[in-house]
Amino acid sequence: MLIRDLQPQAVWEQFDAITRIPRPSKKEERIIEFLINFAQVNSLEWQRDDIGNVVIRKAATAGYEDHPTVILQSHMDMVCEKNNDVMFDFDHDPIRTVVDGDWVRAEGTTLGADCGIGMAAAMALLLDEEAEHGPIEALFTVDEETGLTGAFNLGEGMLTGKYLLNLDSEDEGEIFIGCAGGIDTVATYSVAYESAPKNYTFYRFDVSDLTGGHSGDDINKGRANSNKIAARLLLIAQDEFEGRMSYFDGGNLRNAIPREAYAIVGVPSKLQAKFESAAEKFIADVKDEFRITEPDMRLTLSEMPSVESVLDMASQCNLLGALVGVPNGVLAMSAAIEGLVETSTNLASVKFTDKESVIVTTSQRSSVESAKLYAKQAVESVFLLSGAEVEHSDGYPGWAPDPNSHLLMCAVECYERLFGKEPKVKAVHAGLECGLFLEKYPHLEMISFGPTLRGVHSPDERLEIATVDKFWRHLKEIVKSL
Repeated sequence: MLIRDLQPQAVWEQFDAITRIPRPSKKEERIIEFLINFAQVNSLEWQRDDIGNVVIRKAATAGYEDHPTVILQSHMDMVCEKNNDVMFDFDHDPIRTVVDGDWVRAEGTTLGADCGIGMAAAMALLLDEEAEHGPIEALFTVDEETGLTGAFNLGEGMLTGKYLLNLDSEDEGEIFIGCAGGIDTVATYSVAYESAPKNYTFYRFDVSDLTGGHSGDDINKGRANSNKIAARLLLIAQDEFEGRMSYFDGGNLRNAIPREAYAIVGVPSKLQAKFESAAEKFIADVKDEFRITEPDMRLTLSEMPSVESVLDMASQCNLLGALVGVPNGVLAMSAAIEGLVETSTNLASVKFTDKESVIVTTSQRSSVESAKLYAKQAVESVFLLSGAEVEHSDGYPGWAPDPNSHLLMCAVECYERLFGKEPKVKAVHAGLECGLFLEKYPHLEMISFGPTLRGVHSPDERLEIATVDKFWRHLKEIVKSL
């Protein structure tokens, strides 16, 4: 079965069209063109700002002209992650979608349902001639995944609405009214190399098949971080076996828990057997440590030919000390909302860029601004103490919950009327663009909701088919009732 044949067909047809358009973050030219063409073909008013955000407007249906304008908001870029054994070019290839039982997924890559399904629902509503609604503004923003650039630089006059429906959440039956703010911290190490020592045996250590996931939504699920695991074995090699590191590569995206990493390390050949025994014990211990959350974890140590150069000891000690010592995971749980992560940090990627530098990227999140600052300081301190140069992104604000908003009460009532039960009202540890919209338009009332997605920001990303219909019906009922 093709996804365009699923129900509600109006939404799935739009999602199918979106998956055919390459749309990596910061490379949204083709999806922008697609959206503008969609507006023109359907005689809809549209506007584009300087950064690339697009608004498409539709007038109210008859009898709803005096209703408030509702903003349907989604982002047009997608996280581009694939399994190492998959040949795929995100700059040119359409996503290869698969209907797999109750879910839709992609073949070895991210699906892009984050936030493609939100885009599809907004586009379907713009085309729906039977839906009843006041004026609609559908806002599609650029570069949400790697910097919130579109929301930061939203042009003047792009929005006139009072209520904003963010269509970028991942749990059907849950309405979100708050989110964490975040900031990225990047450490750059100037490293030196020397000739590899004689009479050393070198190994490649691979960490793969981890679960990964969203560094906000999934950070409290006890999943392993591939960079941390690789660094731990290298530190054992250094401290106990005179180990020398030649290379390290792990992770890719700041907002994804890293799933894969590998490193090249050598030990004196006379200590080869003892090191292999220690590595075997380490692998067994780590697999047991994560036996519940990482059942498919693969850790392999493979002997390889000798290398020409290794990091000098000062560079190696500084880098490994930082990778092992820097905080990672949940730092604090919220005292205000049960079960909500308040503050966290993610050791996202480690990249040897050339023969002179190594770049380590981390991402901090918190729903409390002072705690976000503290997390940034804690990560920065480790990097500074280990000799790195440290830079921070501009960061983005959190979105403080408003449990008494009219929009929220309307959304809850609509859900109860449609499905006979109350939705859950929650805040989310992930970053949403809502906080930035609120800075520019402080009068806005906002909620975030969507169908059920799992494995977001990883090649395991999948979208539950049945929840798309409920999401669609709920969206139409809210817009009508407002």
